[in-house]
Order: sequence, then C-alpha cells, then structure tokens
Amino acid sequence: MTYRVCFVCTGNICRSPMAEAVFRARVREAGLDELVEVDSAGTGDWHAGEGADPRTVAVLEANGYALRHTARVFEPSWFARLDLVVALDAGHLGALRRIAPTERDARKVRLLRSYDPAAADDLDVPDPYYGGPDGFDTCLEMVEEASVGLLAAVRADVEGRVA
Repeated sequence: MTYRVCFVCTGNICRSPMAEAVFRARVREAGLDELVEVDSAGTGDWHAGEGADPRTVAVLEANGYALRHTARVFEPSWFARLDLVVALDAGHLGALRRIAPTERDARKVRLLRSYDPAAADDLDVPDPYYGGPDGFDTCLEMVEEASVGLLAAVRADVEGRVA
C-alpha cells in the first residue's frame, strides 16, 4: 500500500514544489520510493498550469535536486487518498483544515517545520516569492532541516503498515 504525502503552499510554484523535490530525494535515498508517493499543490489557482518559479528551480538545481512540475490547486476530494498533507505556513494549515471534509481529514494536515525540533515556535516557512535569491536559499535550508524529521515520521508510519 502506497503512503501519499502532499506539500501545500499558496500558488504551488515556490515552497511546495521545493519541499516536494527535497522530500522525494530523501524518500529515494531511504529506499522508500516504492512505498511513498510525494506530490504538491497550492491553496489558490493564480499559477495553475505554470512551472515552478525559476528561482525555485535554480536553487534546487544548484543543490542537486531535480524537479519536473506543473502548478495545481489542492482539491478537498484529495484528502480521501492522502495520508499526510504538509502545509508550509499557518495560513495554509488553517485553509486546508477548513476545507477538510471530515475531522479525520483535518488531522492529516501538519506544518512542515513541526518536524524540525530546532524550529521552536516559528513553524512557518516564509514565502520567498517577493524577495531575492537569499529567500529561496533560506527556504531550502528550512525544508531540508524539516525533511529529516518528516522522513522519520513517514518511515514509522510506513513500517507500521507493513508490520
């Protein structure tokens, strides 16, 4: 049985595709790519059908990550097939929980940085869209740091299903 994770940000061109690429690489490195499916979407349709922001692509490529991506909007019906919905900031967390069809679905939504013990109280990954390249580098660092704990949690869930 496949474990499905979807990362969600605002327009699905910066943070969530970055998280998707990083986490897909972590899943592959862990040898879980046959068991874990990684995806991303946005809360709004501003960029639906577009590729990832060129600055996202540049920072990913500079750090050895691959990404093929077309932006799309998260649909409430997806909750039924997803195991985990990972929001990139508190605004996304609230929006996703509001559209969740059931309380069980709402509990599937977690903040990415909640998986990073060093994040403390600041669990948002800031939107780099309106800034310069440094914001994309910072975003990548936050995503990479949180992906370690996220991978451990997903691995435990996957192993719990197999056992």
